[in-house]
Amino acid sequence: MIFLGFQYVFKRIEKKYVLNEDKYEQILEGILPHMEVDKYGETTICNLYFDTEDSRLIQISVDKPVYKEKLRLRSYSVPKDKNHTVFLEIKKKFKKTVYKRRISMSLADAEAYMETGKFPKELGGNIPKEIDYMISYWNIKPKVFLAYDRTAYYSKENPELRITFDRNIRSRYQDLSLLSGDYGEPLLSEGTYIMEIKIPNAAPLWLARLLSQYQVFSQSFSKYGNVYIKHLLEDTQKEGK
Repeated sequence: MIFLGFQYVFKRIEKKYVLNEDKYEQILEGILPHMEVDKYGETTICNLYFDTEDSRLIQISVDKPVYKEKLRLRSYSVPKDKNHTVFLEIKKKFKKTVYKRRISMSLADAEAYMETGKFPKELGGNIPKEIDYMISYWNIKPKVFLAYDRTAYYSKENPELRITFDRNIRSRYQDLSLLSGDYGEPLLSEGTYIMEIKIPNAAPLWLARLLSQYQVFSQSFSKYGNVYIKHLLEDTQKEGK
């Protein structure tokens, strides 16, 4: 089913944590009395990140400015054909608050837009205009494919509180099509999880106590940023040989 033209706006605080296997199991055991896994279970999330030829957007991002923005094309699961629903999304971050603006369309329409710069006539509203402006201003194109396996949980008391666990982050700089599968070079060692806590305001007391109990502290972690740094380092090492 294609949810054509649906537009979504999110505003929330997102905090990230890098967990080893032991910490992951401890935190998971602690949240289960309060949270439930969402209806999708584990999902493979596939992304095409847009950037300039010289990766200017991610260079700005890794410098940790007060404001930064990204554009990506996302699918939940590997698309089987061009009728698969995908989401073109602008992600902005100002200080600690994340703003997401996304629009849904078929993969066929998304690919046509990337080639021609024209959205289907049915896609009106402000978000397509914002995407057009961002692509035109930065002159950006798909730059890197990035996928990971995610399990998401939501709070029984407040569904807007979500915790996700991502593992097996992998990426590639060639074959930039969502139809090409989710293969790629691994970013982190096996048994490493990226936990994200997504909430519109303050975390509940039980969650704060859980993080304190196991001494789990938030840290800056950008998947695309770390892929870029790893790729840049590998290129530098090749040039040095």
